[in-house]
Amino acid sequence: MQLWFAHGTDVTLREQLVTQVILSILCNDLRAGQRLPSTRELARRFRIHPNTVSAGYRQLEQECWLEFRRGSGVYVRDTKPDLPMSAALALDQLIVNLFRAARGLGAPISTVRSRLRQWLDLQPPDHFLLIEHNEELRQIIVGEMRHAVTLPVRACASNDPRFQELLQGAIPVALPSKAAAVRQALPPGTELLTMQIRSVPSSLAEWLPAPPGALIGVASRWPDFLRLGRTMLVSAGFDPDSLVFRDARKANWQRGLKETVAVVTDSVCARDLQRAFRVVVFPLLAESSLVELRRYQDFVQSPLAPEPQR
Repeated sequence: MQLWFAHGTDVTLREQLVTQVILSILCNDLRAGQRLPSTRELARRFRIHPNTVSAGYRQLEQECWLEFRRGSGVYVRDTKPDLPMSAALALDQLIVNLFRAARGLGAPISTVRSRLRQWLDLQPPDHFLLIEHNEELRQIIVGEMRHAVTLPVRACASNDPRFQELLQGAIPVALPSKAAAVRQALPPGTELLTMQIRSVPSSLAEWLPAPPGALIGVASRWPDFLRLGRTMLVSAGFDPDSLVFRDARKANWQRGLKETVAVVTDSVCARDLQRAFRVVVFPLLAESSLVELRRYQDFVQSPLAPEPQR
């Protein structure tokens, strides 16, 4: 059995041992009934603690890959576990087969790494990344983006410890008011997709002209949505005294909303409102921005398509 261990990585030695034994079984390098090295032998050969090897062997036994035979040693079970293979393990098996095939061609490991790096650099983005510091606003925008596209949508602030990790393979997205600050946090030359906020007239068309005397509620966990709601409703002709505002972060925030003819809210807060309310969801992202998101999605999913025109 061929094994190798990388010290000083985020992956524990036990995890490395378990993964390599499983892959060896799946690739038939370890066959049913084959005896594995003893705990002490393996620990001595690779200079790792015997407890690490013992813990790895016990995990493999519990997961039905190996069996302990009293007085004889550790053996590969006659049958493999009847469990679905995880995506990570399936990828590991493909990578192992790749390196085995490269070894058969006589290709040096340095060449394999270089070619892999080139292919990874050529791969198109695989997710959108909304970069926004306000958590409440992040939830609203991410929800609208996920409703518009099938490509995964993730989000974080630019000072998030995971920022650089999430940025790998991402299409960065920001709102206009944050675009300048976000560009400073991105690596030079990185393209930023800027989302536009929906205009007031198009979103309230069915409510215009404003019905006289109508009591309208405005509710959200994002404070700026409440200010935006006041601005857009007053500019559309609603009487400021007929507007009822509720901060959904506070206790009993739905109190008094039943007296309104409708509650204008964002897509996240709308899910918390009872069915007794007439809910009018006000999407924040402009339709043009949603169209642009879909065009980018079509582009990255069809590598031969021309680059979207900005």
